[in-house]
Amino acid sequence: MFDLMDSNDEWGKLAYWMRNAAFEQCPEPLMVLDPVNNRYVDCNIAATNLLGYSRQEILRMPISAIHGQELGQLIVFTEQVLAQGQAWSNRISCRLKNELRIPVELSGARAIIKRQEYLVVAMHDVSSTERSRDQAEADRLVRGGLLEWKHLQSVFQQGERENFLMLTSVGDGIYCVDTDGLCTFMNPAGMRLFGRSDSDVLGHNVHYVHHHTHGDGSHYPVEECPIYAAIRDGVVHEGCQEVFWKHDGTPFPVEFTSTPIIQDSKIIGAVVVFRDISGRLRTEQQLHEALEELEELKSRLEDENAYLQQEFLIEQRYSGIIGESAVVRRLLEQIDMVAQTDANVLITGESGTGKELIARAIHEASARRDKPMIRVNCAAIPAELFESEFFGHIRGAFTGAVRDRIGRFELANGGTLFLDEVGEIPLELQSKLLRVLQEGQLERVGEERTRDVNVRVIAATNKDLQLEAKRQRFREDLYFRLNVFPIHSPPLRERGSDIVVLASHFLEQACQKFGQENTRLRQADLRQLQQYPWPGNIRELQNVMERAAITSRNGRALIDLPVNENAPNLTAESGGNSVVILSDDEMQAKLRSNMLAALEQTDWKLFGEDGAAALLGMKPTTLASRIKRMGLNGRK
Repeated sequence: MFDLMDSNDEWGKLAYWMRNAAFEQCPEPLMVLDPVNNRYVDCNIAATNLLGYSRQEILRMPISAIHGQELGQLIVFTEQVLAQGQAWSNRISCRLKNELRIPVELSGARAIIKRQEYLVVAMHDVSSTERSRDQAEADRLVRGGLLEWKHLQSVFQQGERENFLMLTSVGDGIYCVDTDGLCTFMNPAGMRLFGRSDSDVLGHNVHYVHHHTHGDGSHYPVEECPIYAAIRDGVVHEGCQEVFWKHDGTPFPVEFTSTPIIQDSKIIGAVVVFRDISGRLRTEQQLHEALEELEELKSRLEDENAYLQQEFLIEQRYSGIIGESAVVRRLLEQIDMVAQTDANVLITGESGTGKELIARAIHEASARRDKPMIRVNCAAIPAELFESEFFGHIRGAFTGAVRDRIGRFELANGGTLFLDEVGEIPLELQSKLLRVLQEGQLERVGEERTRDVNVRVIAATNKDLQLEAKRQRFREDLYFRLNVFPIHSPPLRERGSDIVVLASHFLEQACQKFGQENTRLRQADLRQLQQYPWPGNIRELQNVMERAAITSRNGRALIDLPVNENAPNLTAESGGNSVVILSDDEMQAKLRSNMLAALEQTDWKLFGEDGAAALLGMKPTTLASRIKRMGLNGRK
């Protein structure tokens, strides 16, 4: 204790003892500060109780250790005390021994002790005063026997009166229950959400008020309710998406948190905060539907892009239908007529005659020209993937279906679907194709939703589908559905007058492709081309011209055509030109010999750029069909 004695007589000793006792036992925390040396000179018992330090610990600490967080305010307060003799501040906090900081009010006075200036500071705990005030108010409510006290009790146990004001103004529903599950408080937002009043909920078990039934109407036992689990185990429980019920029996989805209220290590109830999430769920559903639509559109665009890239990689062999022969003029007239309608078209003809080119010409001359024309090679689709390829599938419809996929019919919606080699569709799958053509509707594999499609169908085949139908290898009703407007693609041997212009056109294209310049055909080359029967049709002619461009020397194209030396040549003079005339048997023998030569040259390899099909200028499936029909065998 600092020395206040100014006399050695008995009265001086008594006064000294009384002053010491008053300082030490004062209920208000008091501290004596030496502001010059930044240290504490003394403190009373109330100060040590408030701060949590012993007297020795305080006297060893600088002033800034306890009051230093607001150092500027502390300096202002000190200078004001020294200048005016006293001062007051509520802007300086205290740091307790447990590292917490509490707001305090400081009242300071200047004291001269042995001719040195000190500060005597009284500290007033603001939070303690507010708690005392709140407790006094609570005591007044209890003494008055007001029902509202039961509402406020669970709130004031949090120690902040402002919490009650917040609970009554927030938009979320909040209510409190005691250990018996009875409602002791509910804020206005909760009343509004439930459509109830105080008398409907206060003192009642809220589970039976709003949470008694699951969303599907089944019973929800109270012992399974997570709201009351917090009262039993003292752990916070959450409900991510459950159903509460309004007073009129209308359900609404909520998410809630049930937090236990613990006082003196004992659970005395729980606070439940809940929120109506119906608006959010509607927004999420709308967003989900928008995302699904976007995903479907994205998938569609990806499939269209993949298809267009695939189509772009397929060499475009023709820049147009070239020729001036009577059969070509008749063909162009037919294209002109049918393009103005949406009628289905069946294009027949041998492989390599340009059936796809005819289909594209019809599409580009039609009102659907701005929509895609989707090509499907029916012979290249395995039977087990037919439905998925044509109609699409949803994710998980079968093993390997890792995402939704749009079928070719949907890709062609609004445009044209070109079914190449339609005669190769398995008989058991033709009925499904017929249904889509008749009804204009389809379902993706694994999906129950029916989708409308508006597709113009152009089919092509090198088979006699009418004969196939009689032999029950093709559905007759499907044949009639496709054969609304038949077009025959003539073979090259029936277009003799067009061979010269076609050959010149293909040679020019090949020279540009392979960087050959000034390559030309001689009259002898043209006669040779006109005399050849062209079993591979236009595709074979183009391949021959490409070979001629590659092997050309000094501007001369070298024509390389298969020749059957054993076949007798019957020539007829016509205008000075020799024309070889062959019988049908001779023609078949020549075709057989030519095919065998190609197969032997490629070691009976059908597929690939170095296969026999590419050498002959025909599709591998067509070559395989002819090998089977002619009874050719590579082992002979």
